[in-house]
Amino acid sequence: EIDVPPKLFIGAASNPFAEPYEFRAFRLAKKIAAGADFIQTQCIFDMARFREFMKRAVDRGLHEKVHILAGVMPLKSAGAARYINNNVAGIYVPDELVKRMAGAGRGSKAQAEGMKLCAETIQELREIEGVHGVHIMAVEWEEAIKPIVEMAGLLPRPEAPDGATTNG
Repeated sequence: EIDVPPKLFIGAASNPFAEPYEFRAFRLAKKIAAGADFIQTQCIFDMARFREFMKRAVDRGLHEKVHILAGVMPLKSAGAARYINNNVAGIYVPDELVKRMAGAGRGSKAQAEGMKLCAETIQELREIEGVHGVHIMAVEWEEAIKPIVEMAGLLPRPEAPDGATTNG
C-alpha cells in the first residue's frame, strides 16, 4: 500500500528542426496546454536554429510554463554524424560538425572529439534563456555520460545549504 501516491511528471517531445519551422513554438504551446510538465527536444546540432526556436518560445512565455530539456547526443565518428544527418528524421548535423569529426580521425580520437563537442554544446545551451536542463542521449554509449558532464562543468553537483544537490 502506498500512503502518498507518487507525483508523476508528464513529458512531451519537441522537434525544433522540423518544417515548417515557424510553427514549432505554436506546437510547443499546444503540448503545454495539453498538460506537459516538461519537454525534451530532439538532438541539437544546429545551434542557430535552436536559438531561433527558443527565442520564439521565450517570446510566448512558454519557458515559464514548462521545463525545457535540450536534447544532446555525443557523436562517435564522422560516419555516425553523416548517418544521423541522412537517416534520422528531424535531425540536421551541419557540415562544419561533420568536418570537425572527420578531422579528429577514427576510433578513440573521434569519440573523444564527439564527447568534447557534446560538452561544448551543453555549455552553450546553459546560456540560452528558457533551457532548464539537458537530456543526454548517448545511444549505446552510456559510459560517455560521466566524462561529458564533467567536461561541461556539471559535475560535481553543487550542494544546497540543506545538503541536497542543486541543478546548478
